[in-house]
Amino acid sequence: MMEKNKKAKVTRTNRTPRRTDRESQINAKRPRQGWLWFGDEARKWYILAGLSLILAILLFPNVLTLSKSYELGDVADVDVKASRHFLVENKDLTEENRQDAVRKVLFVYDFDHTGTNTVSRIREAFRLGREYAANALAATHSPESPSTPEKKAENAPTAIFSIREQFFEILDIAPDEPVFERLLQNGFSSEAETLTVKWVTRIFSAGVVGNKAMLMDQSVKGIVLHDLRTMKDKKINELNRFQDVDEAREFILGQGRVLAESAEEPGYLTISAHLAAALIKPNVTFNNRETELRKELARNSVTPFYFKVKKGEMLVREGERITTEHLLKLREHSKFHKRKEVLSRVPAMALVIGFLISAMYLVGLMSRRSRGSELRDMIFNALTLLTIFLVVMAAHFISEEMARGFPYFTPMALAFAIPVASGAMLTAVFHGVRVAATFSLISSVLASLVVGGGTELFVYFFTGSLVAAHGVRSCRERGVLIKAGLKVSLVSAVLALSIVALHGSLYTMEALIAFASALLGGILAGILTTGILPLVEMTFGYTTDIKLLELANLDKPLLRELMVRCPGTHHHSVIVSNMVEASAAAIKANPLLAKVAAYYHDIGKMKKPLYFIENQRNRENKHEKLAPSMSSLILISHVKDGAELARESKLGQEIIDIIQQHHGTSLISYFYEKAREQAEKSGGKLSQAGDQAYRYPGPKPQTKEAGLVMLADVVEAASRTLVDPTAARIQGLVQRIVNRVFSDGQLDECELTLKDLHEIAKSFNQTLS
Repeated sequence: MMEKNKKAKVTRTNRTPRRTDRESQINAKRPRQGWLWFGDEARKWYILAGLSLILAILLFPNVLTLSKSYELGDVADVDVKASRHFLVENKDLTEENRQDAVRKVLFVYDFDHTGTNTVSRIREAFRLGREYAANALAATHSPESPSTPEKKAENAPTAIFSIREQFFEILDIAPDEPVFERLLQNGFSSEAETLTVKWVTRIFSAGVVGNKAMLMDQSVKGIVLHDLRTMKDKKINELNRFQDVDEAREFILGQGRVLAESAEEPGYLTISAHLAAALIKPNVTFNNRETELRKELARNSVTPFYFKVKKGEMLVREGERITTEHLLKLREHSKFHKRKEVLSRVPAMALVIGFLISAMYLVGLMSRRSRGSELRDMIFNALTLLTIFLVVMAAHFISEEMARGFPYFTPMALAFAIPVASGAMLTAVFHGVRVAATFSLISSVLASLVVGGGTELFVYFFTGSLVAAHGVRSCRERGVLIKAGLKVSLVSAVLALSIVALHGSLYTMEALIAFASALLGGILAGILTTGILPLVEMTFGYTTDIKLLELANLDKPLLRELMVRCPGTHHHSVIVSNMVEASAAAIKANPLLAKVAAYYHDIGKMKKPLYFIENQRNRENKHEKLAPSMSSLILISHVKDGAELARESKLGQEIIDIIQQHHGTSLISYFYEKAREQAEKSGGKLSQAGDQAYRYPGPKPQTKEAGLVMLADVVEAASRTLVDPTAARIQGLVQRIVNRVFSDGQLDECELTLKDLHEIAKSFNQTLS
């Protein structure tokens, strides 16, 4: 046998798995899996992405909810705390500061020392006057001038009028004929010119304003005097130094009178005074444009006034009346918080959670090794994780409310009662401890994020979840769930006291509450799991060991009917169940699942019991009158019929899968050979499909349990043909059948190894012997 086994190993290692034409056709019609938009693999990634986004949004619920809107004078109905540091602009105070800055801006006055070039215009006008006076005098004594008095009288008024107009036009003042006549009589003397320039220069140097009352309004803060000559600014506080036009003219006229009283020739003094007074105009003028520009600059230079709100600061307390400051803080907190979460925190958290879950999935820690139900497992894991997350959020909210009402309670102490371990229990019951450990890691990370705890709370949740998963690793009765919850309670209580001690609160009321919360949390986990377990079984079609034990009862209606209608099949199923139960433990399969599946694997034979040899006994073989092709169809139909009966009886997807897979795509060799012989005798050949019409539809076994049931079914049926079933003959038969099934490629898609096959053959030999 060992030689045959070695030969089988070599043959299997070097053989390319055979794919039949029928399989190729089926696979050609089947849509490609993997990274297609709507393939199974793509759906799994959609589930992971959707789960990550939902969890991220739930961590920052303000994205979806509208914050409470208050108006001035409303009464707050809840306490509102700042969730982070932020700055709040006080717009009223900012506007007040800006107005204050505008008020401090000094009015700008332009200062023209020259009085619009008044001195140069005086000199130009006097030069023109002297030229006229000189020309007039020369014309009077010239021999070519008109000799008659009548002609002189005709030319004189015209010339004087022209010069007078030019003179006052140059000075830019209203014409004053008496002043001009007296200057003309004086010959536009340089003394008059010098005195006029002196008075004008003195007045303009001091500064003349047009509206002194407006200027004096700025006497408190002063003005900015902008020198048009040097283009420099100078602040002036003493505004009394400036005169208005009337004061300046009165000053000049007064000076002229004083000088005239003491002078020997007062004529030109009075005329100069009148001319200088007429030339006085404002040379200190208000620059409205520059002043407004400086006000706007001052306004814009004022930075907004902010006050800092620290994380955890109470923005408004319950029962307080909303003030302007409250409104500012609440609105800024809501606006900033939602904007920050939508733009950065939610996407970032979704990526973090998504990468964590995806990494676990990629290394195969988020699903069982079976490939037949990965999508269903993914949906179950996602919903379980989401449910645990919502439970943690609700529990955290309740703990905060209780801590607010009772001074001895703290949110951290009450967080120990959150039943995070129940998720690990459920996952361990349905998927095993390996998947449960991965689930525990993810759920513990998320629970720590929700409650705002650090590493110590993560360790608390993770350790409790691992203890819970280990406690239900072989759950065959519901009391195991409660016992596992008690184990979690004990471990959690010790961890809770340790965490409280780390925070320096061991000998306080908080420690006692934390201890009680931890005990309660483990018990709650066991109770919740016990209640949810049947619901999950019905929803997802899972088959737990508890349900398997119920199905293993031979008094179940389906098995009783099988025993009555198909006694041979029932006996065959019981023998097969004994064979697989003994072998499953050796290859690390589920003995209970294999045993129960063996009970039900042939229930489809109840529809046509007499067409199967184990039920015929001494009766006529009905296949003698049928064509081989019809006989093969009847045999093949029992697989489909069995799956339908299993669904109707709600046996669970695992058992249904094994019923469909327990023949794989194996060949019904007896009827195939019979058909071939008949074809040869008639001189023809089998149809082009060849042996495909005589093969079961499959699929091939996908799990160890399905492969084990297949081998036990074939071996038990073949062992009935042994005439003298000695140990050596049984061993040879078992080895031949195992090698045949192996070589036919029926075990290609399950996880049975050569070592497993050796253990199975060894166990079959012992059972059959």
